[in-house]
Amino acid sequence: MKIPWIFHQDYDIPLPKNHRFSSSKFGDLYTLLIDTELSKNAEVFIPAPAKEIQLMKVHTQEYINKIKDGNLSMKEEKVLGLPWSETLSKRSYLAVNGTYLTSDLALSHGIACHLAGGTHHAYSNYGSGFCVFNDLAYAAKNMISEGKCKKVLIIDCDVHQGDGTADICKDDKNIFTCSIHASNNFPTIKAKSDFDIALDDTISDEDYLKKIQSAINICSKEIKPDLVLYDAGVDVHKNDKLGRLDISSEYMFKRDLEVLNFFKKKNIPIATVIGGGYSNDNFELAERHSLIFYAANQVFNQKI
Repeated sequence: MKIPWIFHQDYDIPLPKNHRFSSSKFGDLYTLLIDTELSKNAEVFIPAPAKEIQLMKVHTQEYINKIKDGNLSMKEEKVLGLPWSETLSKRSYLAVNGTYLTSDLALSHGIACHLAGGTHHAYSNYGSGFCVFNDLAYAAKNMISEGKCKKVLIIDCDVHQGDGTADICKDDKNIFTCSIHASNNFPTIKAKSDFDIALDDTISDEDYLKKIQSAINICSKEIKPDLVLYDAGVDVHKNDKLGRLDISSEYMFKRDLEVLNFFKKKNIPIATVIGGGYSNDNFELAERHSLIFYAANQVFNQKI
């Protein structure tokens, strides 16, 4: 089976030298993946920009205009963590719709993987933590409003809590948000997801995997989704510069296999996004983000 990969060449953004966010990580990941055996079992899809009527399902018109026109205040840029540019604005419209396209393709293929996404800190009226528009909430709400699915489960395994997603979706009974994150990391003040698991900094690989297994079992009983959005953040990794946790590559891969296998056995389509990951070594970071693509290929093609 050809697994859909969703990517756009304009995902990368210009950033000041030594910025904490890896501005080239999306292109780095694509370059790494396209040269592997995995690419033989993949088909690349290119997203179009989001339409404002779609964005307004999630964000306020005032905030959308600020991103479109570059009218963020200095304080708003500081909270966002990224300097505004036309490139940032353009890629934000593309990337948020990339997760929507990933979700749509997952319904027809069983699995689809976005080479970006996981911008879970964005709230309805402001951006935060390197997240401009909230792609998880955007995809879930638009898929439901367009009648493509009825119930969506969001499983967020980024090391940071998906606070923006939880807040945007808090009154939507058709979306169930689950965040499995480090308790002592950003954001300082946590939102309330439908189901939160806060992890201690000293958690072992084995206990981490048990927490994942428990979470997906509980979530699948709380909601009967016809689509799962999975944020496979790699900032739980022991080498991540913003992570605090101590999870190995081996167990991140086991985590991804666990999640994908669980929902495949239930015949529930799953759309994956790469989430957070921070390193001064661009190649090493791309390798970490590639794990979800290897896991998808193993689960859905039983190869490599």
